[in-house]
Amino acid sequence: MNWINKDTEIYCSFAKTAGNTGCQMMNSAFYYHGLNKIYKSFSVDNIKDAINAVKTLNIKGCAITMPYKKDVLKFVDTMEQEVKSIGAANTVINNNGHLHAYNTDYLAAKELLKKYKDYKSVYILGNGGYAAAVKHAMDYHNITPTIIKRKQLSPGYVSEIENSLIYNCTPIENINLWISTSNKFIDCIVSTESGHKLATIQASHQYKLYTGLKFPY
Repeated sequence: MNWINKDTEIYCSFAKTAGNTGCQMMNSAFYYHGLNKIYKSFSVDNIKDAINAVKTLNIKGCAITMPYKKDVLKFVDTMEQEVKSIGAANTVINNNGHLHAYNTDYLAAKELLKKYKDYKSVYILGNGGYAAAVKHAMDYHNITPTIIKRKQLSPGYVSEIENSLIYNCTPIENINLWISTSNKFIDCIVSTESGHKLATIQASHQYKLYTGLKFPY
């Protein structure tokens, strides 16, 4: 692998509060394939300014996380059809100043939900950009969920749900402590088993967009 130099391509993520998961996954994958690329996460308060920086610095691609997945669409040039349907994106590719938006959260949820298509009672916790991607994946599998908005969430509310599939699409941690063990619980929080699996699946799709190569699990 080359040392960082003037030809090193930059990839990044933008969030209200930056994390390390994307850095670990992407930089490890770049190293595995011997690519002259680096990945850095950034905490930002203004997604418009962040996207302007992508163009100014010729950042090749970026991941978009909470709470900017909907607002980022105001600042891209084109988008995939599923992004238009969802109304949110989590990945932007910069092709010589032309920004194109994708949603790999949707692809990860669609893949994971294959094994849960037979549930008759399904709930989505949250109504942000990530929840919209999961809802679209459920539509693909002909699953009709009940959506519980984040402001409606409380231990008493969800503890009454039984024998259902519950998909947490909020950043609230330890919701599983509120939920009956009769349910199947999918948590998007990356520190959980299901959250890490989802993060890895969606990262594999991002990596393919960034490099054209298969993500080295």
